[in-house]
Amino acid sequence: MKLALFDCDGTLVDSAGLIHETMRRTFEKFGKAEPRFEDTKAIIGLSLDIAIARMQGRPHVEQQDIDMTAHYKSLFTVVRQDLDYREPLFPGIREMIDAISGRENLLIGAVTGKSRRGLNLVMETHGFDQHFVVARTADDCPSKPHPAMVTECCDEIGMNARDAIVIGDAVYDMQMAKAAGAKAIGVAWGYASVDALIANGADAIAYHPNEILRHFS
Repeated sequence: MKLALFDCDGTLVDSAGLIHETMRRTFEKFGKAEPRFEDTKAIIGLSLDIAIARMQGRPHVEQQDIDMTAHYKSLFTVVRQDLDYREPLFPGIREMIDAISGRENLLIGAVTGKSRRGLNLVMETHGFDQHFVVARTADDCPSKPHPAMVTECCDEIGMNARDAIVIGDAVYDMQMAKAAGAKAIGVAWGYASVDALIANGADAIAYHPNEILRHFS
């Protein structure tokens, strides 16, 4: 039995535009310089308060970062509605999830820097609720690359981390997988470079979702 643990933003769904616009409005509200799109993409995968601190060059979260996080969360659904943005699946993701979900020797889970509410919205929007049997979010665990998201998912369903494979687009996903003792697959269609994924522990790179299937054969 294997456990496939998918990151969400940048791996399953293309949410960079939505995240950046919400971040832009948040920084504007607090009188901060508008962040570059590249800066936003670089922090996708981290828990939100840590991401906001990093975007301002701070290694640790301060009170203002907490206040900005609360404002960001209050804006997110509004921005989503304003843009009529539904965090679309990357091409090939639906077919890949459908293909692996029917395998008796494989379970599917999610490990994401999203809130629990945000993840549930993605799952509901794309009809993935029945496929994902376990999940950990920024509401449940320390931010990636801490291994807790992986180890807690494994503990919940009674599996060893060595039988888990983390699939993600961020260096934090690769680092988290290695810290937990799991295998790591980096995806080339997300927000980090292939070179960065390899440098941070990726055991393999998938250039299209259908390439993920062979790792569960």
